[in-house]
Amino acid sequence: MKRITANEVKLKLVNGEQLNIIDIREVGEVEAGKIPTAVNIPLGLVEFKMPDLNKKQKYIVVCRSGARSSQATRFLESYGFDVTNMEGGMMAWEGEME
Repeated sequence: MKRITANEVKLKLVNGEQLNIIDIREVGEVEAGKIPTAVNIPLGLVEFKMPDLNKKQKYIVVCRSGARSSQATRFLESYGFDVTNMEGGMMAWEGEME
């Protein structure tokens, strides 16, 4: 499983890179703030939202601490998606939030 730190994600965004970020936290958790441009797909819905994802794109998966996102990353990898888990999740995030 590929991994990226929260700081590496922050630097990519600051440098203007277009990232496809999937926030797999529950809706109530996301209301407290999320990474700009992140799309919320709660973990329980990832399987059903797969048709909406493009296997030609790269995705970064994030949750609160990195545990649920690692589950989602492994799951999506098993279906051929190019996904990377953000280690430490939002607990490690020190960047801008929306």
